[in-house]
Amino acid sequence: METVKQKIQEVKKGSILSVPGFKAAGVHAGLRYTKKDVGVIISEKPAACAAVFTTNVFQAAPIAVTKDSLSQGRTIQAIIVNSACANACTGEQGMMDAYEMRKMAAEHLGLKVHHVAVASTGVIGEYMKMDKIHTGIKLLNPADDTESAEAFQTAILTTDTVTKGCAYQAEIGGKLVTMGGAAKGSGMIHPNMATMLGFITTDASIDAISLQHALSKVTNYTFNQITVDGDTSTNDMVMVLANGQAGNDLLSPEHEDWNVFVELLKMVSEDLAKKIAKDGEGATKLIEVQVTGAKGKLDAQKIAKTIVGSNLVKSAMYGADANWGRIIGAMGRSGVMFDPDQVDISFGNIMVLRNGQPVAFSEEDALQYLQNKTITIHVKMKEGNESGIAWGCDLTYDYVKINASYRS
Repeated sequence: METVKQKIQEVKKGSILSVPGFKAAGVHAGLRYTKKDVGVIISEKPAACAAVFTTNVFQAAPIAVTKDSLSQGRTIQAIIVNSACANACTGEQGMMDAYEMRKMAAEHLGLKVHHVAVASTGVIGEYMKMDKIHTGIKLLNPADDTESAEAFQTAILTTDTVTKGCAYQAEIGGKLVTMGGAAKGSGMIHPNMATMLGFITTDASIDAISLQHALSKVTNYTFNQITVDGDTSTNDMVMVLANGQAGNDLLSPEHEDWNVFVELLKMVSEDLAKKIAKDGEGATKLIEVQVTGAKGKLDAQKIAKTIVGSNLVKSAMYGADANWGRIIGAMGRSGVMFDPDQVDISFGNIMVLRNGQPVAFSEEDALQYLQNKTITIHVKMKEGNESGIAWGCDLTYDYVKINASYRS
């Protein structure tokens, strides 16, 4: 029998514009020296919207404005985004600027003000250069081609080295449903919703409450399971827009294909999350930690994220050093109680610890494996049947260089 995951197909070179009914644009407004810095996603018609935001107590002005838009019906038609300036910790002026940014975008695109969401990323504590924002918004000419998708994905970047996009499809209720995504994030990444922005589009027909239910669930297994440096930003958000153009029966948890939709959202989110982790500031390797045999799902996730977030583990992976002692050290301080005599650890298929005791292994083979661009650390416990995965990257000299001079 075909599994839920097997019902989903990846769209080659997919993006937010692989989904019918959406357009995008990205331009250079002068917030950055030469690169694009203002972008927009727009739906041909108002779309059901779900969103998750940073848990940082300091929340940037754009988040407050976006929450205001969502409070007026949970329907969004456009998302206006800028890079270079986070508009965070900017007080009353910052709030006024974020509202003005929403108003400018609505007027330029011919939309209702509360149908526009606002997102910003960049340096904290600097005021928005509103003359340049205004110039950039007036230059936006959304289209539905590949170049426009790439322009938007470029406009939202900060220290990222690559753009991040994807798309997947599945048959739901007898209709082909497409879902695409774009994201940015490289440093200050440790979500519980980091400077991380994620935007997902779909033509599925679904009400906003059900969409929020799906996003909140999926976020805990994807975006919230990545870490680059342990810092959660002031501006993080992930938004999903569903315009209903696929023509499927309205989705809800009671729908026979609900699990297919949730898996579709999970695959898009996981794809974007892994690309963020892989592109961590200065990173040379993607690290995936798989924990199995835990008592509870949250236990497995917590252990996995603690391991992948350990600076000692990250440094060892950069140096291709099979130092499993750093892994057990991270496990032991994760806050999860477990029997240390019932733990196995492997780098790929190279076992280094069995039942809490060291195993003889080839250092040469381990070195060769740890020099790969993608490394998987397997942690097998014998406490229960739950599992969890987390993603991160190695810690390099370049991470310090980038963040030592971020504002300059």
